[in-house]
Amino acid sequence: MISKTLAVAAAILLLTGIGAGQAFAQASQPAAPQPQMTSPGTPGNTATTPPGTAMTAPSNPAVAVPAPAAPAPKANPYGLGALWSGGDFVAKTVIVLLGVMSIGTWYIFFMKFFEQSRMLGQAGQVEKRFWSSNNLNEGIDKLAKNSVFRSVAESGVRAASGGSGMVNTSDWIGMQLNRQLEEINSRLQGGIAFLASVGSTAPFVGLFGTVWGILNALIAIGVAGQASIDKVAGPVGEALIMTALGLAVAVPAVLLYNFLVRRNKVINEKLRAFASDLQTYLVTKGK
Repeated sequence: MISKTLAVAAAILLLTGIGAGQAFAQASQPAAPQPQMTSPGTPGNTATTPPGTAMTAPSNPAVAVPAPAAPAPKANPYGLGALWSGGDFVAKTVIVLLGVMSIGTWYIFFMKFFEQSRMLGQAGQVEKRFWSSNNLNEGIDKLAKNSVFRSVAESGVRAASGGSGMVNTSDWIGMQLNRQLEEINSRLQGGIAFLASVGSTAPFVGLFGTVWGILNALIAIGVAGQASIDKVAGPVGEALIMTALGLAVAVPAVLLYNFLVRRNKVINEKLRAFASDLQTYLVTKGK
């Protein structure tokens, strides 16, 4: 009995010793340092970070980083706008004169182009309506009232019905028809001479602006005493712009003039062919 009690007591003491040894071993290990948070700007207070731990900056989604502003475009100090704003009276006069020439060129071109297109359309009506009629009066009535071919036909009819005692009927009809054709041709040529004038004079107007710009450049060099680029760039740029404006006005004027002249030639050929056929018809009918 006593031996059993001693055995139980020995076992209890053994278990108690093992538990105490483990507790003593855990207590003897050093505790891991805890990181300390410090507020920014507090002097003397630093945060300790365990080795191998990466520090990350706190992010604030409410604060947006402003994007860099795009650089503002710089105005061209040597362009047409700068020339107009900084140019003198002569430069502005040249620009206005070239502008009037250009506007007049395009206005006349469109007016003559539509007029020529209308006459070419009237030429097509002659083949379809006039010569397919039963008689001369019916053919004249089928033509439009503003048709130049109708005016030629009416002139031929008046010449055939009136006659002249000093000239035979065929020559008299031919004279009246030619007179009517000359009037129509004079109307067709109206305004085209302006295009020819612009094409021949606009380059010289621009050249005058060029010479004036070079003169201003030489004056600027003489006043400054040295040929620096900032003193020469403005007047020389003005001179080159004047040359370009003169060519920009002259070249379209020449091209449009040739285009209208060719169309006038086609219309005159159609009118003369119609007048010749009409004269033959009137003379043959009278015999």
